[in-house]
Amino acid sequence: MHSSAFPSTMFLLVGGLAVLVGALVQSSIGFGVGVVATPVVALLFPDLMPGALLIAATVTPMFTLAREVRHADLRGLGWAFAGRIAGTPLGVWVVAVLSVRGMGLAAGGLVLVALAVSAYSGVVPRNRTTLAAAGMFAGLGGTATAIGGPPIALLYQRETGPMVRATLSIFFTLGTLLSALTLAVLHQFPERQFVAGLALTPFVAAGFFAAGPLRSYLDGGRTRLAVLTLVGVSATALIVRNLI
Repeated sequence: MHSSAFPSTMFLLVGGLAVLVGALVQSSIGFGVGVVATPVVALLFPDLMPGALLIAATVTPMFTLAREVRHADLRGLGWAFAGRIAGTPLGVWVVAVLSVRGMGLAAGGLVLVALAVSAYSGVVPRNRTTLAAAGMFAGLGGTATAIGGPPIALLYQRETGPMVRATLSIFFTLGTLLSALTLAVLHQFPERQFVAGLALTPFVAAGFFAAGPLRSYLDGGRTRLAVLTLVGVSATALIVRNLI
């Protein structure tokens, strides 16, 4: 690896902090590293998207799986992952076709969709059709912008915390690996993005361990409004920046 590929100190400080917070949220509620960190990284370091966060999004759920894999809904995952496989090529096409500005707009829009999903209070049926559709949109969004959690999370929002976290963790681990490998095979995964992603892994670990004593507190929803507000402001700033 060339030394020039190593990320800047600013990326490690700002991007690392965003990933740490995202990993803390994801380790508590099941998803969040992409939603929280993508607006920050896409806004300040667009040349490192989506690869750097795909690496972080692959590593984060592995910590959760080590603790809660027995709670996963494996049957539902089969249909969701079938959809993910279908959606991944669409995401690769978006990466190849869209400009950095277009990627920023797409990332900001997906985060706002995630906010709407998080605020949704109705009941969405979980069946073969909805699981496959959610998996497809997760594949598209996850590959293009490293945000693939909201569609699947919507279908499992009323399940227990361990089931949500374990199910999403398996989906994210397999799905982000698929997205990263597909991008690499098609030469859409530059070395600098891969190295930057590896540099974020210590922040992922820090976020996971920080979530231990805070998990019950966050599961109670006490910080939900603050997190959603922060994500909303970041996404709006990202969209405005790319429109001007």
